[in-house]
Amino acid sequence: MTNTPVIGVLALQGDVREHLTALATADAVARPVRRPEELAEVDGLVIPGGESTTMSKLAVLFGMLEPLRERVRAGMPVYGTCAGLIMLADKILDPRSGQETIGGIDMIVRRNAFGRQNESFEAAVAIGAIEGGPVEGVFIRAPWVESVGAEVSVLAEHGGHIVAVRQKNALATSFHPELTGDHRLHQYFADMVRSTL
Repeated sequence: MTNTPVIGVLALQGDVREHLTALATADAVARPVRRPEELAEVDGLVIPGGESTTMSKLAVLFGMLEPLRERVRAGMPVYGTCAGLIMLADKILDPRSGQETIGGIDMIVRRNAFGRQNESFEAAVAIGAIEGGPVEGVFIRAPWVESVGAEVSVLAEHGGHIVAVRQKNALATSFHPELTGDHRLHQYFADMVRSTL
């Protein structure tokens, strides 16, 4: 019998519903997380795309920033997409005033690196850890990773820039896999969570 992980989606802002749907297909119990007591009840967490500055401010407002930092430091599996990748970065190259991150991945990221909203695009991204060929990535005002520390594994690049990384129990992609109907990355993350139960 396999353990069914309970995976939260940080529901302060961003495309929460699509992640909940993708996680449900990966044999996980998926639920939105807005408060510290809800965070305490999940085995892993997805930090969705959205607007990283707004997400940072809302995390402070809802009293979530420190509990998130504590859980990530303690090893809770976490997966950040797009703005979520920025939230997991230890350092942002060009932060907005007052913008804070959760941290957890030893990387420096550049916000909106792939251009503005009207320069959004889709691309096939080959990820060695994912079987069955490239995943379809949706890049919307996407960041990229400028540099990583020694403990970070680079999982994928696009156009010469790092777009997927993993450090221990923390996973992050510049793109949105939840918008494509290809849920292999959510399955990969659900398996990461399952391995910690």
